[in-house]
Amino acid sequence: MKKTLLSIALGLVISTHFATAQPGPAVSTAKAPIQLTEFKPLPQQIQAANMTAEFLTRFHYKATPLDDAMSEKIFDRYLKSLDADRVFFLQSDIDQFNAARTKLDDAILGQDLTIPFAMFNLYQKRFKERLTFASDVLKSDFDFSEKESYFYQREKAPWPKDDAAMRDLWRQRVKNDWLRLKLAGKETEAIRTTLAKRYETTLTRMNKLKSEDVFQLFMNAYAMSVEPHTNYLGPKAAEDFDIAMRLSMSGIGATLQDRDEMATIRELVPGSPAALSGKLKVGDRIVGVGQGANATPVDVMGWRLDDVVALIRGPKDTPVTLDVLPADAGPDGKHVTIVLVRNKITLEQQAAKKSIQEVKTADGTRRIGVIALPTFYQDFDARRRGDKDFKSATRDVARLLGELKKEKVDSVLIDLRDNGGGSLNEAVELTSLFIGKGPVVQQKNAQGRVHIERDGAGVIAWDGPMGVMINRGSASASEIFAAAIQDYGRGLIIGENSFGKGTVQTVISLDQMARSEKPQYGDLKMTVAQFFRVNGGTTQLRGVSPDIAYPTFTDADSYGESSYDNALPWVQIKPADYQTVGNLKDVQAMLQVRHEMRIAKDKEFQFIKEDIAEYKQQKEKKEISLNEAERRAERDAREKKIKEREEFRASLECKDKNSDKCLKAKSKLNKQDDGLQGSERSLAAELAEEKANKEAKDVYLIEAANILSDEIELIKTNQKIAAQVMPKLAAKAKEMQ
Repeated sequence: MKKTLLSIALGLVISTHFATAQPGPAVSTAKAPIQLTEFKPLPQQIQAANMTAEFLTRFHYKATPLDDAMSEKIFDRYLKSLDADRVFFLQSDIDQFNAARTKLDDAILGQDLTIPFAMFNLYQKRFKERLTFASDVLKSDFDFSEKESYFYQREKAPWPKDDAAMRDLWRQRVKNDWLRLKLAGKETEAIRTTLAKRYETTLTRMNKLKSEDVFQLFMNAYAMSVEPHTNYLGPKAAEDFDIAMRLSMSGIGATLQDRDEMATIRELVPGSPAALSGKLKVGDRIVGVGQGANATPVDVMGWRLDDVVALIRGPKDTPVTLDVLPADAGPDGKHVTIVLVRNKITLEQQAAKKSIQEVKTADGTRRIGVIALPTFYQDFDARRRGDKDFKSATRDVARLLGELKKEKVDSVLIDLRDNGGGSLNEAVELTSLFIGKGPVVQQKNAQGRVHIERDGAGVIAWDGPMGVMINRGSASASEIFAAAIQDYGRGLIIGENSFGKGTVQTVISLDQMARSEKPQYGDLKMTVAQFFRVNGGTTQLRGVSPDIAYPTFTDADSYGESSYDNALPWVQIKPADYQTVGNLKDVQAMLQVRHEMRIAKDKEFQFIKEDIAEYKQQKEKKEISLNEAERRAERDAREKKIKEREEFRASLECKDKNSDKCLKAKSKLNKQDDGLQGSERSLAAELAEEKANKEAKDVYLIEAANILSDEIELIKTNQKIAAQVMPKLAAKAKEMQ
């Protein structure tokens, strides 16, 4: 077994990948007909499936036999992963598959994965047929004056009964795509060109899949049928997971994106070989990669992005040769050959960062120090080697707290929004920065034994007022931290109810189990324990409830632990022996009143509440009109509302009409939906949109700072409240000196 951790949300990244080296030459844009590969299981995959079953049936926290009942669950989950919206398979295909419903256990245990691979092969055949038909539909015209609707929420819809029903469904899908571009002002030929390229790109992506992708999809259907946070990671996914945990790799330091079949530079990491060379810029296309200073680059035009990235990554201090088509060059432009020496790259965009929110009050300005932590990271290998400078979330936060102390902040806010978890050790050690040596979390294994986790050092780094900001995307390690801060009465929890993941995973290297010298079997991330709060409850299923709650879009049935059909239940055990350091009950009630009074007068929160009401109303709709007049009226009403809001925001920013804030606010006034998908826009437009979103006013963060400012005022002006909120913490801090 490798490291024990609490899950980071993993996903298959299609559009953007982080690179450590790049490659090749331009070719003709004429496309040959796409020939799909018929996938077959590889010998190492058959062995990996067998090893996975051994672990899941014997050592999982919820060990479940691999039998016919489990086979049916795997079948349904696998089918859903292939065609969740039921737009590719026909009912006759499903009838054909049904013979395999109770055979997938035999496929794994009998070391014959022909059935799941055959299901995928038919899926990709149907995928090609549907996209080819969609492209053909573009040659005809549509009548947008008809009263017609497209039923797009199809998860529970019946499978199309025959080819005619399927063709009509896809005709409606294409008609909807066309109408959206038409409403955005696009002309007929531009619409045809845009959609033809969109469908071709989608089909091309399918053509880049490999046997490893098919196997990982099927094995995840098995793993997640046991329990939602158990996953199989193929060799490439396992490598990416390790990088995500240690926040470092060896390469050139360029973020790549697949655009027009070329690995395009989206970002250069400051201080990296790519940035320091001065030879690469955003928008440059890497079309060839060679291993060594004098190597002839391998043409990687049209390659999968992760394959290009794999060529670019390599050992520290080794050279890599890149064949680059500059951003401002046409397809037949002059190429540039660049040689870079790989180095260790730190993914700082995922590391802890600090900022200061200033809150104006009647008696001056209060400064709230904010530490945003995207994940609980740790370089396990470096720590095990005894590296004194190993990368760690706790170390980074402790350093930032020291800086905030010097900057004389009045309170600290730990922002864990959308932090999906990470290292259990980091969750425990980070908590100790605020509570000292007390127990942080309890773990119960499959045998029922309970172990209490605490940091033996427990040196408090911040003994002042604090808060923790969470939302529905805050999970696992984030919930351990927030729950401990809440149970100890150490700080206020602000935001939304958290995800509700109360389980602990370990990552098992199947390569180590098989004594394989090269990575070929992948990893198994398996649930081995459940964690419990020090008060004896668990965050499993219910999550952490905020002390001060924000209005929310979250639907518990569609996102969070409660959305899983096989989530572990909420249970309770004996509380740990711990001492609270404060009591926030009285102050919480007063802060709630002030919060509600403030947001009732806040225009941005009024907008949020309006949007929540509209979202809930729209969510109930299963269809969308394909009538142009109706859609145009809907769009005009939506854009009118958006414009009125932007005019309001511009009025606040335009006291100085020439200020940057004013000019940016005005630039949004006439912004309309362009009907395009992300990669269909220029890279410059995409990056500008991303920058604008990052710079947008964060009303939730501002309100959290206001809440902590109110707390400081109550502590300073009310001795009884001060004695409740801070006393034991102050005594503990004194003890530790």
